[in-house]
Amino acid sequence: MRDISLIVRRVWKSAFMFTALSVLIVSATQAQDVVEGRKLFKDNCGSCHTLDRNSTGPALTPKLNELDEAFAIKWIKNWKALVASGDQQAIEASKFSPAEMTTFPRLTDDQIKNIIAYAKAGEPKKEGEAAVSATTGSDEVSSFSIAGIAAIILVSIVILVVLGRAIKMLERLILKRQGVELAEEVPFSTGIKRLFKNKKFVFFFILCLIVCLGSFGWMGMWETGVHTGYQPVQPIKFSHELHAGTNKIDCQYCHAGAFKSKNSTIPSMNVCMNCHKSVQATEKYDGEISPEIQKIYNAVGYDPATMSYDKSKEKPVEWVRVHNLPDFAYFNHSQHVVVGEEAIRKEKGLQPNEPVCFACHGPVDTMEEIYQYSPLTMKWCINCHKDTKLEVKGNAFYDKVIETHEKIKKGEKITPAALGGLECGKCHY
Repeated sequence: MRDISLIVRRVWKSAFMFTALSVLIVSATQAQDVVEGRKLFKDNCGSCHTLDRNSTGPALTPKLNELDEAFAIKWIKNWKALVASGDQQAIEASKFSPAEMTTFPRLTDDQIKNIIAYAKAGEPKKEGEAAVSATTGSDEVSSFSIAGIAAIILVSIVILVVLGRAIKMLERLILKRQGVELAEEVPFSTGIKRLFKNKKFVFFFILCLIVCLGSFGWMGMWETGVHTGYQPVQPIKFSHELHAGTNKIDCQYCHAGAFKSKNSTIPSMNVCMNCHKSVQATEKYDGEISPEIQKIYNAVGYDPATMSYDKSKEKPVEWVRVHNLPDFAYFNHSQHVVVGEEAIRKEKGLQPNEPVCFACHGPVDTMEEIYQYSPLTMKWCINCHKDTKLEVKGNAFYDKVIETHEKIKKGEKITPAALGGLECGKCHY
């Protein structure tokens, strides 16, 4: 009986440790899969797909719940090859949208599985509503998933503890009936003290603690300076959804600098007054001027009653910057939205009616308040530069480069000015 008791006790302890570690490892792996899947989704799929509603492409969460994972992987990697092979399901799926979906042969099966895991898990919830994980400021799994994982771990521990106590009580009862004298049961607190005097247990405990803290520390450092989802409160509640979405105002009407300079520029208040001198949204406020439009009037010192300006009352609007690159990083808007427009459009799968700005800033026309859509990390930029195919034919920028290259082959004199050396942005950041 004592041998059985020892075997049961050893099995129980082993099972306890194995179960706890397995649950922790599996849950951590699944959580990381969802986090990685979210990053991949934002970088590759977000311009055409949303999780819960049809856009250029179908809503991904319900669609991926319907599809077989093996088919989904093949479809995402190269749907054209799947259609060409005569796969009936692929042929039907290709009829969803007239816009051609981008193929992703560079993604591995594991990366696509991570995207699927994220799409099925969905975005975290914020005050009962679906929040763009982008509003959290970091890549996190949903609080519901975390609570579920914690509950599984706790329930497993409780079950194992209860089973252990039950086995121990049965052993003592059997031994007592057999007339075996039993020592008094060691109090729980004493057992804990003994446990922490066990060198092997202490070593294992410290090792697990170091691994956990190291993992959280590594993930924290990896996300340092990454502000995906950053959405500060602005002094005036300007709705991009209303202006760019509902009213279809072109991006360059307000951000004219993006098409001819390094910076996109913040529009001056006179640009706002072009419309809001007459547009006052009084129908929504019982005949009163909209409070947000009134803030514009206050900034420029405008009196709507007399339709006159008072310069002494002017004060700047202190907008809060959303997209902010490090000082050592040089980014030229015009180089991307003019020179690289066609190449970026094809790479990101943008529609003709969608501005190229959406490639980095996301679907601005659906944002009530603007937030940072893309991570804007060096890795994110480098991946785009690796994957985007340049459209050089008929592009004046590359025509000039080719012309200069021909002069070099002929041995003619070439100056820095011929290669853009007179551009202000070369020296003045």
